[in-house]
Amino acid sequence: MRKTSLVAVALMLIFSIGLHSCKKKETCHDCHYENDNNQEVDLGKKCGNELEALERDGIVVDGKKREVHCHDH
Repeated sequence: MRKTSLVAVALMLIFSIGLHSCKKKETCHDCHYENDNNQEVDLGKKCGNELEALERDGIVVDGKKREVHCHDH
């Protein structure tokens, strides 16, 4: 019984360490683009892949592709 308990505790410990190490800390930033009147249009806080895609690809608004800026990134 004691051996089974020790094995179970060891497996839970290994699982929790593995799960913790797999999690990536996502970086989030406030993003915006400028409209035709050079006014900032807020897109809100974006994180991870969405943040990277917006900065890389921009955003299309009213048929025009806009460059997106995300602070501190």
